Amino acid sequence: MVDVRLPTILRPAAGGAATIPAEGDTVGEVFADLVAKHPALRDQVLTPDGDLHRHLNVFLNDDDIRYLGKLDAKVSSADTLTLMPAVAGG
Repeated sequence: MVDVRLPTILRPAAGGAATIPAEGDTVGEVFADLVAKHPALRDQVLTPDGDLHRHLNVFLNDDDIRYLGKLDAKVSSADTLTLMPAVAGG
């Protein structure tokens, strides 16, 4: 299980939870499990094509997944994924 930390704006779609455990060997698999458990998160996290929405930044521990292989980045049970809203104009 990987802990997925949600920003305040996404918590209502996850029943108010700040952190959700999810399973998978890659970031993409973790997100698939996350949206299977909380379907309301799907449109807020993933595009219709299954890509990560541009308005979110995702960190695997302290590293931005854009530099680790994006949704193909490998994860382990010791990892934490943190979703953060992207800052416009920054």
